[in-house]
Amino acid sequence: MQNRKLGNSNLEVSAIGLGCMGMSSAYGPAADKGEMIQLIRSAIEMGITHFDTAEAYGPFVNEELVGEALEPIRDKVTIATKFGFEINLETGARTGGTNSRPEHIKAVAEASLRRLRVDAIDLFYQHRVDHGVPIEDVAGAVKELIAAGKVKHFGMSEAGVQTIRRAHAVQPVTAVQSEYSLFWRGPEAELLPVLEELGIGFVPFSPLGAGFLTGKIDENTKFDATDFRNMVPRFTPEARKANMALVELVKAVAERKGATLAQVALAWLLKQKPWIVPIPGTTKLHRLEENLGAVNVELTESDLEQMDEAASMLKLEGARLPEAALKMTGK
Repeated sequence: MQNRKLGNSNLEVSAIGLGCMGMSSAYGPAADKGEMIQLIRSAIEMGITHFDTAEAYGPFVNEELVGEALEPIRDKVTIATKFGFEINLETGARTGGTNSRPEHIKAVAEASLRRLRVDAIDLFYQHRVDHGVPIEDVAGAVKELIAAGKVKHFGMSEAGVQTIRRAHAVQPVTAVQSEYSLFWRGPEAELLPVLEELGIGFVPFSPLGAGFLTGKIDENTKFDATDFRNMVPRFTPEARKANMALVELVKAVAERKGATLAQVALAWLLKQKPWIVPIPGTTKLHRLEENLGAVNVELTESDLEQMDEAASMLKLEGARLPEAALKMTGK
């Protein structure tokens, strides 16, 4: 596995990380805890050193899972987690929307440290921007946590460029996390140029388009009743049918390269910038192995140009998130 640095920071991680959310929530019932601990440990053996979780996943149970799985080799990996929602720290109940008040951030950090079984959080993201708290106060709280040795790096998730600039001026931002893939290229217009200017790394979530770019989903696919994709406009049967043209584009490249669709989609991301570290998630060992094979897929400049040209002819159907969720992004 190759390593990459997140921006201008000294945080070096595997070129592909592991998003752990789906092990506990969002894509249907939680997977077996013992099996997921084994999967995480297999990921380490394959060279993955960067693991992504959040207090909101579960809530709490995903952090506990990651903490238990990584405890024996804590010094060999980096763990990213997140704060920023109104979650009761005793019961785990979601009691509201966002909450990035400084005192809450510090309380969340203490709780996350315990669940993750670590002395310091490697990368602490604001999960969503809280419009009720000045971003300078948020960055200042994380700065204090860094000074206290409880956090090593500050991150932001789904934030807009002006908010990132203001936060970065108070406490340098090491990484920004947002959705990015061939299925959603919104960050290219504003976000990526600003991250390059400021020397901030980029960690795309849903790098496989929440599974769509694997070619395993079509308009007839039925999701579990608790799967968040049931609420996503881009995943209505009609949108899936219309958007299969993108899958066919990726499939053509995959056949030419002797690779899978997932590998081509991830290889495309890795070629965009040397400071991009995608975090595909999975609960299956063979998918993990498949995803990591992306580092060996060689896409030439000609390949990328052809893919861009073909993709530019497509009009993808459906918003990437429900309207309520979109209101919490990009501000």
